[in-house]
Amino acid sequence: MSEDERLEGRAPEARERDLFDRLPGVIRAALAAPGYARTLAGTDPDTITDRVALARLPVLRKSDLPGLQREHPPFGGFVPGEPGRFARLFTSPGPILEPQGSGEDPWGGARALRAAGFRPTDVVLNTFGYHLTPGGFIMDSAARALGCAVIPAGPGNTETQLELIRAFRPAAYCGTPDFLKILLDAAAAAGTDVGCLTRALVSGAAFPPSLQREIRDRGVIARQAYATADLGIIAYETEGGEGLVLNEDLILEIVRPGTGDPVPDGEVGEVVVTSLDPHHPLIRFAVGDLTAVLPGASPCGRTNTRIRGWLGRADQTAKVKGMFVRPEQVAEIARRHPEVGRLRLVVAREGETDAMTLKAEAAGPTDVAEALAATLQAVTKLRGRIELVAPAALPNDGRVTGDERPVG
Repeated sequence: MSEDERLEGRAPEARERDLFDRLPGVIRAALAAPGYARTLAGTDPDTITDRVALARLPVLRKSDLPGLQREHPPFGGFVPGEPGRFARLFTSPGPILEPQGSGEDPWGGARALRAAGFRPTDVVLNTFGYHLTPGGFIMDSAARALGCAVIPAGPGNTETQLELIRAFRPAAYCGTPDFLKILLDAAAAAGTDVGCLTRALVSGAAFPPSLQREIRDRGVIARQAYATADLGIIAYETEGGEGLVLNEDLILEIVRPGTGDPVPDGEVGEVVVTSLDPHHPLIRFAVGDLTAVLPGASPCGRTNTRIRGWLGRADQTAKVKGMFVRPEQVAEIARRHPEVGRLRLVVAREGETDAMTLKAEAAGPTDVAEALAATLQAVTKLRGRIELVAPAALPNDGRVTGDERPVG
């Protein structure tokens, strides 16, 4: 059994102890960066040894990084050390500037490739971009760490890629599911044999069941990875199916959108990750995506937490009568009224005017509506109606606002 396989199959309690034994040292390294020294001022790293203590620390939102990096270039003050100590420096949409982490597989991708069936000496066609952004390098370094040879193709140039497939006969593909379909369609139209491609790891775009079936029917077993430019591979699909398995060396929290408050397992919320790389620590990093934890372990034998995959974006800000209403304001209303369940603030048009309705789950007869209306106005500075609904009537989709106004 390899060391990776041992880590993936260890008891969840052992993994949890290992992660939180290492966390104080990572927080200590983070405090060397001025941004963390400010936001974590007064924190004793030696006291952050469990999830309750971690949840008391502030969240660093990815959506705030562009502004922070403009004020404090290049990394907003949240990366210890000078840029020159990193192997590569990138930019991603936002724009957000990022350094490459340490080690031969700095984004933790080799584990995901192995779960997708990639093996040493495979030739891998990597169609993620290498220009300025880290996507190509994430999969390139992962494949080489696994012992594969890599064709650094990037996206586009379909005819040239078909020539490379004819010449090198790659067994595996990395890239978006959309571009995999483009390649397979182009090969069929040109009469090119691409039967060598039997495995794929796809990411960066939706992979609906209809496209999954089409790719599978054409002889390619494609599995998904959930990744970001800053963290690398967060979770990955395995032969067991049924959700994505969390990568090692990461602490995952699912929080109520707009807050840092963890939600119960199974509840949809925002992804917050703490990375245990002391060279590029990310402490309670909120990526802005929604997901939920699945119960139990994967049938494949990996014991880490499973998530449902990407379920949308957590940024649910709406503009009502010229004022922004944010998900954290809905969370504040919920905090003030623990007697109700889920809340959803729905914005619609009545005639030529914006109108808000706060839907609240409430059990049995209640006089909470009047109090909710007062809190809604106090928190948002806007008036709105209250609609009480039965417990569990609102969908468990992580959304706390809904905009029903017509477009255009």
